[in-house]
Amino acid sequence: MELAHSLLLNEEVYNQLGEFQKAEFIFEWLQFLEKLLPVTSRADIRENQKKLVEQLTSLLNNSPGPPTRRLVAKNLAVLYSTGDTFSVYQTIDKCNELIRSKDDSPSYLPTKLAAVVCLGYLYKKLGRILGNSFTDTVGNVLKAMKNAESQGRYEIMLSLQNILNGLGAAAIPCHRDIYKAARSCLTDRSMAVRCAAAKCLLELQNEAVFMWSTDLDSVVTLCFKSFEGSNYDVRLAVAKLLGTVLARALTSKQTTASTRHNFRRISLEEVMELLGTGFLRGSCGFLRASGDMLKGTSSVSRDVRVGVTQAYVVFVSTLGAQWLERNFSAFLSHILDLVSQSHPKVIQSQMDAIGCRRCVSFILRATVGGLLGEKAQIAAAKEICQAIWKLKKVVDTAMSDNNLETRISTTDVTASQHVLVCALQELGSLIHGLGTTAAPLLQDSSTGVLEAVISVILHPSISVRLTAAWCLRCIAVALPCYVSLLLDRCIERLSALKSSPEGVTGYSFAVAALLGAVKHCPLGIPHGKGKVIMTVAEDLLCSASQNSRISLQRTQAGWLLIAALMTLGPAVVQHHLPRMLLLWKCIFPSCPKDLETEKTRGDSFTWQVTLEGRAGALCAIKSFVSHCAGLLTDEVVQRLLPPLPSAVDLLTQLSSIYKSYGNSLKTPSTVYRHKLYELLAVLPPKTYEGSFCAVLKELVSDLTVPDSQIDASTFLLPSLCHENDLLLLGPLLQETDHRFIEEQLLLGNSIAGGSLEYDPYSIYEKVAKGDSVPKPLPPVLSVISAATRLFGVMFSHVAESHRLQVLEHLLNSIKQTKGSRQQIVQLNVVSAFSTSLKHLANCKGSLGPEEVRRSALAVVMGALESNNPLLRCAAAECLARLAQVVSDSAFTAGLAQVSFDKLKSARDVVSRTGHSLALGCLYRYLGGIGSTQHLNACVGILYTLSQDSTSPDVQAWALHSLALIVDLAGPLYHVHVEPTLSLVLMLLLTVPPAYTEVHQSLGRCLNALITTLGPELQGSSTTVSALRTSCLLGCAVMQDNPDCLVQAQAISCLQQLHMFAPRHVNLSSLVSCLCVNLCSSYLLLRRAVVACLRQLVQREAAEVSEYAVALVKESREDFTPDVNIREIGLEGALLGLLDKELDQRLCQDIKETLTHMLTSMAVEKLSFWLKLCKDVLAASADFNTVASVDTTQEEETAKVDDGSVLTSDGDERFYPFSNPRWSTRVFAAECVCKIISQCENAGSAHFDITLAQERKQRDSRDDFLVLHLADLIRMAFMAATDHSDQLRLSGLQTLLIVVRKFAAVPEPEFPGHVILEQYQANVGAALRPAFAPETPPDVTAKACQVCSAWIASGVVSDLNDLRRVHQLLVSSLVKVQAGKEAQSQQYNESTSTMEILAVLKAWAEVYIVAVEKQKNQSDAHNHCLKVANSAEESYKGVTSSASGLLDLVQADLGILSKLWLSALQDFALLTLPSEYALQLPAEGGTFYTAETIENARPHYYNSWALILYATALWLTSTGFIVVDPDEGVTNLSRPVTPTTMCQDSSTRPLVKSPEDVNTDRFHLILGITVEFLCSPRSDAAMENIIACLRALQALFDVPWPRSKIGGDQELGVELLNVLHRLILTRESPDIQLAALEVVRLILFAAQEHVKEKRRSAEVDDGAAEKETLPEFGEGKDTGGLVPGKSLVFATLELCVCILVRQLPQLNPKLTCSPAVQSGKHLLLSEDGSRLVAVALVILSDVPAICSPEGSVSVLPTILYLIIGVLKETAVKLRDGQLPLTVAASLQALKGLLSSPMARAEKSRTAWTDLLRSALVTVLDCWDQVDGLLQELDEVSLLTAITVFVMSTSPEVTTVECLQKRCIEKFKITLDSKDPLVQCKCYQLLHSIFQHPNKTVSYPYIHSLAPSIVGKLQETEKAKPENAAELQVIQEGIKVVTALTATAEEEHRAHLVACLLPILISFLLDENALASATKLAKNLHEFALQNLMQIGPQYSSVFKKLMASSPTMKARLESAVKGNQESVKVKTAKHAKNPGKSSSIQLKTNFL
Repeated sequence: MELAHSLLLNEEVYNQLGEFQKAEFIFEWLQFLEKLLPVTSRADIRENQKKLVEQLTSLLNNSPGPPTRRLVAKNLAVLYSTGDTFSVYQTIDKCNELIRSKDDSPSYLPTKLAAVVCLGYLYKKLGRILGNSFTDTVGNVLKAMKNAESQGRYEIMLSLQNILNGLGAAAIPCHRDIYKAARSCLTDRSMAVRCAAAKCLLELQNEAVFMWSTDLDSVVTLCFKSFEGSNYDVRLAVAKLLGTVLARALTSKQTTASTRHNFRRISLEEVMELLGTGFLRGSCGFLRASGDMLKGTSSVSRDVRVGVTQAYVVFVSTLGAQWLERNFSAFLSHILDLVSQSHPKVIQSQMDAIGCRRCVSFILRATVGGLLGEKAQIAAAKEICQAIWKLKKVVDTAMSDNNLETRISTTDVTASQHVLVCALQELGSLIHGLGTTAAPLLQDSSTGVLEAVISVILHPSISVRLTAAWCLRCIAVALPCYVSLLLDRCIERLSALKSSPEGVTGYSFAVAALLGAVKHCPLGIPHGKGKVIMTVAEDLLCSASQNSRISLQRTQAGWLLIAALMTLGPAVVQHHLPRMLLLWKCIFPSCPKDLETEKTRGDSFTWQVTLEGRAGALCAIKSFVSHCAGLLTDEVVQRLLPPLPSAVDLLTQLSSIYKSYGNSLKTPSTVYRHKLYELLAVLPPKTYEGSFCAVLKELVSDLTVPDSQIDASTFLLPSLCHENDLLLLGPLLQETDHRFIEEQLLLGNSIAGGSLEYDPYSIYEKVAKGDSVPKPLPPVLSVISAATRLFGVMFSHVAESHRLQVLEHLLNSIKQTKGSRQQIVQLNVVSAFSTSLKHLANCKGSLGPEEVRRSALAVVMGALESNNPLLRCAAAECLARLAQVVSDSAFTAGLAQVSFDKLKSARDVVSRTGHSLALGCLYRYLGGIGSTQHLNACVGILYTLSQDSTSPDVQAWALHSLALIVDLAGPLYHVHVEPTLSLVLMLLLTVPPAYTEVHQSLGRCLNALITTLGPELQGSSTTVSALRTSCLLGCAVMQDNPDCLVQAQAISCLQQLHMFAPRHVNLSSLVSCLCVNLCSSYLLLRRAVVACLRQLVQREAAEVSEYAVALVKESREDFTPDVNIREIGLEGALLGLLDKELDQRLCQDIKETLTHMLTSMAVEKLSFWLKLCKDVLAASADFNTVASVDTTQEEETAKVDDGSVLTSDGDERFYPFSNPRWSTRVFAAECVCKIISQCENAGSAHFDITLAQERKQRDSRDDFLVLHLADLIRMAFMAATDHSDQLRLSGLQTLLIVVRKFAAVPEPEFPGHVILEQYQANVGAALRPAFAPETPPDVTAKACQVCSAWIASGVVSDLNDLRRVHQLLVSSLVKVQAGKEAQSQQYNESTSTMEILAVLKAWAEVYIVAVEKQKNQSDAHNHCLKVANSAEESYKGVTSSASGLLDLVQADLGILSKLWLSALQDFALLTLPSEYALQLPAEGGTFYTAETIENARPHYYNSWALILYATALWLTSTGFIVVDPDEGVTNLSRPVTPTTMCQDSSTRPLVKSPEDVNTDRFHLILGITVEFLCSPRSDAAMENIIACLRALQALFDVPWPRSKIGGDQELGVELLNVLHRLILTRESPDIQLAALEVVRLILFAAQEHVKEKRRSAEVDDGAAEKETLPEFGEGKDTGGLVPGKSLVFATLELCVCILVRQLPQLNPKLTCSPAVQSGKHLLLSEDGSRLVAVALVILSDVPAICSPEGSVSVLPTILYLIIGVLKETAVKLRDGQLPLTVAASLQALKGLLSSPMARAEKSRTAWTDLLRSALVTVLDCWDQVDGLLQELDEVSLLTAITVFVMSTSPEVTTVECLQKRCIEKFKITLDSKDPLVQCKCYQLLHSIFQHPNKTVSYPYIHSLAPSIVGKLQETEKAKPENAAELQVIQEGIKVVTALTATAEEEHRAHLVACLLPILISFLLDENALASATKLAKNLHEFALQNLMQIGPQYSSVFKKLMASSPTMKARLESAVKGNQESVKVKTAKHAKNPGKSSSIQLKTNFL
């Protein structure tokens, strides 16, 4: 195929190819040429033009297929337009000649058609250049049309369209001729020709004025005619023509009126009148219609009416939204008039009326709902309301007539019903769509929406009453705040109007509808409403028999209310269950005898009431079973069962009752049947086994002797067919934008579709997907569908023998009926049987023996050859399910064989289509049936069928079946891939475009082939690349197909290819194809486009976006998308589409696409994305007229009146989005949040303004979020102050995120301030409306969260500014104090729980932050005091804000603490296991009611942790000693309801001591914490765990709780175990550190406890019996520790866990394993080091809580761990710092060695032994590492030895062998080359030499002093070279000086004599001093200082020495003289800055 890529056709390659490959090669070349010509230079083209033209024109003679001829034509046109045009006339003549040819043979047809197409494209491209030649051409083409067949007519029409397009106004001379030709084609019998003619006329009307002036009437009539017998595509095309022409006629009056005198000005009324005529009278001209009218037959066929309906929508859409706004009232009155009494014939039958109503609703929905923005929709709703009021007046005047007779016969009343239904439905849908933005509309008293709707609830027509109820339901769902209000009002009216039949039914409908709305309102309704409704319902049922006039209505109303009540779910229903079950029991006779007596007694009216009541009861129980499955316990099921047998008995008697009492019982008995079947279908079949036979009998008779003669296939079968197979049946069953009206055409003429009045019980049910209103079918039909469902359930549960009888009976009944009736029975039977197979397959049941299979097969095979294609489809599916259930390969093979044989012999379309589909379906359930020969046979047969060009249907079905097999045969199919692909391509290139169904099947085939090839398509072998090229070729052919669904297939094929072989799909052309179709009028094409985009942007978002914009910039003339991609990019276009699109699935896909684009591109294109979101959100600011808040003042903005709202439309051009809906705005706000989180992942510059500005200056293209902060705040503010509650929530969420992310960003221009501070006015203004009284609780709850975040963030430091936001929280607190009783009765009680807890949580957060700030500042304060007093002032300024914040909270703390404690107590009750449910307080808790306990739980789970922490802090701050003076000392734990667990208030002591109160509180906090920490769910938030641990820390920070935990060892151990588990399961270092802190405090508490006991024992026993003092602490006298009971053991376990996790080498088990042997040191992370350090500190405290014996038991472990950590982590760091872990281990060692236990008499000897061993271990560290010595830090080990020497009793270290080794180590270290190590060594020796015990210090002095002095003497010659060496000398001299001080008299002189010469040698004389280095100077000063001190101290020795050495004396004197002045200054400096040595000492002073 690559050889085809050249400018000229490569003829030698071409001639070598086979017939079919030639076609492929040509197509590939033409495709390449199409891309090549526009980019080739003019000169190249001219050079090759002659040859090219020859090649292209010669192709015309080769009978090219449709796609090829279109490409030839396009290429010729482009060639002439870029090259020379002189030979174009020859080409045109040639084409004309071909067309004139007399050859009529089918083989010559493609050539003629190609010539026609060619002419079209030439004229389209070259237009007027071709001068006058067009008249001949057009004449020639029109002549050819006279005897052309349908393909010819089709191509000619399209060609004429192109010619008109190219010539424009120049073609006027031919307009009339073309018009005539197109007229005849518009009513052609071929649908494709009609479509083409409509397109041609649409093009014509651009220039042909007569079409919309003089000939307007005839054009309109022609269109009506064209609608007759049309299909969906024709209706779409003709409606577009009709709508456009009429819109043109209306708008073009000014332009042409002056030019033509005979032009008739046409008004809107006339245009409407024309359209109305079509709607009302159809296509038969005006005269004939009136004749029909007289005869009384309605002659409007439905397709005309549906077509006209679509034309209305096109008409309005063409004129646009603004036109509709201006002319809405005229438009509305005309549309409603279509179903009014002025045209009684249109609505004479209920069926017609329903159809018309649907059409009217559709027009209103598509125009008002689809075109108008929210403001305009509100205005429209007001208009509709006015219309309702007008109609209401008409009804009122008619009703006020007192005479009953006339009242009922008034036609006005019944006739206005349809108008009202339409108006109410649209009003409901409008408000439903507007959501909470409709609030102003309902508050506007002048319109009175609610009054209007409620007033028509009493309308005499039942459908109006139902629709009014439905409208109320829509209002309730949109505005949840009205639910309770409306319920109350309707219940009140219902009780008041109990004696009016309309009142009872109307208001009961309304209540039921409102109850159905509750599940869509997250905030619910008060729980008490259920009780009220139950009472009303009971009352209605009990009083039904009192007044016969309304007994029927009351019965129905009572049961309807109960059934609707069930939808509220188990929580509500369980309280009313007993009453309901009692009513259920009473409505049916208790035994068969009663039923008999009933039959004899009643009359037709009583039976009507009885059946109505029983049907209602069945409905109520069904509703109960469906909505309250949780309550269906065995006991309840047992109580449900008794009435069932009697219900079934009545079912069997129905026919006899019906015979006895006449026709009036027909509907009630059908309804009863329906409801019983429905109930049985949802009950478990076991429950009614006894009635199986009776019920089955009835079901069979219902299915085989149906009441109606209606063909119900279209609603029974689609659900039983596979959704992919339905595609075969054309667009009617597919989803389209017009589904709502198209449905009626589907249902055949006898039924118009469902409507509410057929089943009032559907008013509370959930609406089916895609419907705006429930559409139950007429009872006659719904009974059949219920029967098939129930049959499915029961058949799979009856015995196999019984199955056979049933099937045979069904078969017989099919045989016995004839004609159309037979088809209906067959349809019912197949539906029922297919359903039962579905059930059998689901429960893995078997069908039964051979006979059953045979009968089953007979049922299915009969249907497989039915005339009804839908039935064939269902039968094929049924056959496959049968094979699946039987699951026997022989049986399956048999089935396939039957189909094979049939297909070989049969010639009729019906059996060929049915059996070919059956072959494909068999694969669906059985995979690749396994045998290759079976597959070969299938494929062979289907190949043949798919080439049967005589019947497109057979081709389509066979190809569809082939696609199934390709898809399902898996790898077995690989051998067939190539031939199949060739077949598909050949057909794509040859099948005429009019056969769309064949092309669609081909598309499915190609898709399946691509999937089968899968990732192999990436390969590079020749076969693979050939396959790939073929696939791409196929896609290209399909993309060019005029049918939208085929284009959709092409897109999904390309999408698959892109998934498997992305490199080979040309992304730019794919994206341009997607952009062009983004706004297609075909739903399925739009879905395919967005699904494809969604996939593309996951990988290549940036490229897709760039291609889209590039495409628009090149903007070829045939591309004018409805969306403005140039300005707002593809992203903006998608957002715009999201706003207009109504299809849920599509919207979801668009959102996902945008989210993917945002995640991959938002950071790079930040400004662009933010602007998009801002533009969308700006509409809400515009809608609200909330002026932007100026940051300086915060007064409320003045309210703007309605008039000025409309003036803001002037700057439309600034907003690319006109009035986006609230849901789009919510999405935009969510996008803003996502953008922030994307930026957070992208880098810190987005949140650091200094950095961002720097980088922006460096590269202006960089963009950072922080630079757009003002926009972020503005967007959050706009969203948070909108009318829509959803948007408010999103806005507050955005604000919350902004506050959290930017709170800490400093403001570079004002140091000490943060960047957010300037926006405090905006934040305040955004929050204030959320605290208004009428705000919904969820918004207030969210706002509380933002308030607390804002206060806690510390952005605002000035208290007065903070007060504004703080005030909002205070106002909420006032509301909370009122308690749950005072809450408004608008929503469910659990919402007040939500709000209260949100407020308490917000306060808790603020309090926690205030306390933390104060704590940090007091720490800072102490630190300041340490450093210097100068910092006092600065500190004062800082504290003010923190203590101020604390003061703000302090005022309310008294109340808050009570509320917090109550909330915690509630939470504690709610977390109890279910077995304690009975002990919970009956009236609920403080903040929740017992009934709404389940709904309240999540709110408590959401907020308890912070409340707990705050309470713990408060209790800590009061030290647990506060007792509230108001309360005396009574019950403190609960302010509102004094109940506690399991105790009745009477049995409790009335007064609790403060100690008891504190204990209760302590245990409450501890209990909640431990309960949570024991088993935090894996998804438990980190914050909750941290808050719990912090609460425990706070708790144990004060003495009283410590005394509790110290004194209760079990409690301590339990807590430690819980913490141990937490550390094991949570990796987070924060959690582990917090847990260790709690462990430390617990240990501290235990220490205090032990000390206290020891102290009191000493006091009690007096000093006399000192010896026998009892030993306190763990381990008693034996030293044993019991795991599980011992605190010490638990602590050790926990510390070991931490240490071993950080340093696995510590685990003795591991140290033997090779993995750890390698002695390499690990450097721990910072967190790891902190954890180890804290664990070591804890370890060293453990002995303090042991008895002496106990301490001996634990000491080895502790020593092992401490020295282990030292050994493992003592690594040299560069700067001589000690690692944190080493410092901690030395600290711990010191603490341990100085423990009193080491000296206690009972443990002394054992301790001494153990400590000696420990010292040996430390000494051994040196010896272990031979080669690794360089790594080990000698200093740390020396320090450890020094700690041993200094901190233990002398007997430990003075053992000779140990002492020797220690001295040895010091010796080695003194000789170290590293000055830092030497220096440290001197420091350590310094401390050892000064040890008070001489036995310890002397050996060291004797061994080491001489070498130190020696080293110092050496330095006389080698002066220090750096600061470190200088320090070594200084430290050495300090050591010798110290030695001198401690030495005995006789040695002292000797030492001084050594020291002085060394010091003097460091001195410099005056001259040398000036030129000396800094080091020498320092040394000089140091020596001088020391000499000054030593001289006076040992004056005698000093004098002696000076005398004996004159040089020394002289040197000293000169130095003293020269330095006298400078020494003073320097010493002063030196005192202040003690140099590096001391700072090291500070850090590592362990001694």
